[in-house]
Formats: sequence, structure tokens, C-alpha cells
Amino acid sequence: MKYQELGKKFKNILKLEREPVAMKWVSHEPRNIPKEEEKSRFCTKLDKSMKGEIFYSTAEEEECMGGLKYTGMKDPKEFPKNMRSGSFLVPAGVYKSIPAVQRSWKDNLAIEPHIFSAIIFAPLIEADFEPDVIFVVANARQGMEILHANAYDSGSHGLGADSGPICSSMASIPYLTSKVTYGFGDIGSRNHMDLHDEEIMVSIPASDLERIIQNLEEMKTKTFFRRDETKTNGD
Repeated sequence: MKYQELGKKFKNILKLEREPVAMKWVSHEPRNIPKEEEKSRFCTKLDKSMKGEIFYSTAEEEECMGGLKYTGMKDPKEFPKNMRSGSFLVPAGVYKSIPAVQRSWKDNLAIEPHIFSAIIFAPLIEADFEPDVIFVVANARQGMEILHANAYDSGSHGLGADSGPICSSMASIPYLTSKVTYGFGDIGSRNHMDLHDEEIMVSIPASDLERIIQNLEEMKTKTFFRRDETKTNGD
């Protein structure tokens, strides 16, 4: 119930159009949540949950190598060589060469494989569990306010994501580092999600959500953010 209420406050204070998504890694498949009915990519799972679906997913329901690798659902050593080398990304136009793929991948964090059995996805306002990471699709101004709220009392800066897959940048990295992450997504996720060109992504460690909401509420009473609100409303 706590996170459901926090989800309502978070969405209202930022005027978010899309539902933030709650993610939780679990060691055992939950009994009270339905299993995803078909295979999909990790980014598609986020899209489905933003649209209201609640489900859990195992390695069997993940059809993307990145989704399996970075969320810890499968050991990358189990993949065929062409997938482990990233050679399939060269003809796809994502990278010019295999060395470029390899250099890029070294910065993508992954959760240790096989320590979790499943990942739960739910709209935050309907999450009756304690999530690990909150995924948000927002416009640039809303993203800016989240980052300011994160730094407001801590002085801590979020981690900017580059072109790496969001199963790392928006899931495993905030999980493993306990840092707010933000970025534009990668070509794979933007091709498979129902996103507008102007939308960005932010992921928040769930343990920071209440603090960030409290900071947003306080910031809205201050000069700079009142001015920003007035400008946004066209007054």
C-alpha cells in the first residue's frame, strides 16, 4: 500500500502522463501474481506495465539476449559465440565493428546470473510489493525535476546513460549502484516501445522514492520551481 500511495503522489506532483513501473527481482516465482503469457523483450515488458499490466517474467519469457544477460536471468556464457561477440549488431547498424561492440559492452553492468528466478513488473500505483527500481518515462522538464529532487538534500548526481541497452542502464545499474539513472534509451528499446520522440527515461532506486517525492513537494514552494511551474502553465 505504501508504494501505491507514493506512486499516486509521484505521478500527480510531476503531472506524468505515463504510469511509472515498479520492478522487483525475486528468488522464487510469486504465487499471487500472474506469469507473463508470452515471450517479449525486457523493454516491451516495461511498455506493457506502463499500460497497466501486472505480471512476473522468468528467463523463459525473455526473448532478448540483453534482457537475459543484464537482468541476471541467464549466464552470458550460455549464449552462442555470435551473440557473445556482438557480431550480430554490426550488420544491424548499431556498431561499425566487433571491437566497438566489445568496448561499449564493458561499461554495461549486469546482475549476477541465476541468483534470481523472476522479475515482477507492475504499474507503481498498483504495486502491492516493495519494489527494487522505479522506471519512469517523462518529458525533459519532468526528468530535470527528478534529478534536482535527488540532489536537493543529498548533493548526489544521477548517472547519465549513453547508448547502452536499458535492461542495463535503467534496470541493473540503478539496482546495483543505488543511483538514479537517466537517458534517452537505446535504438532497440525505442524501436520496441510505444514512445514519443521527445520522451526520456529515468530510473530511481525504490529506497529513494519517498525522499525524492518529499523533496519535490518542498522544491515546489521555492522561487525557481514556482517560476518554472508558472512558465509551464503559460501564465
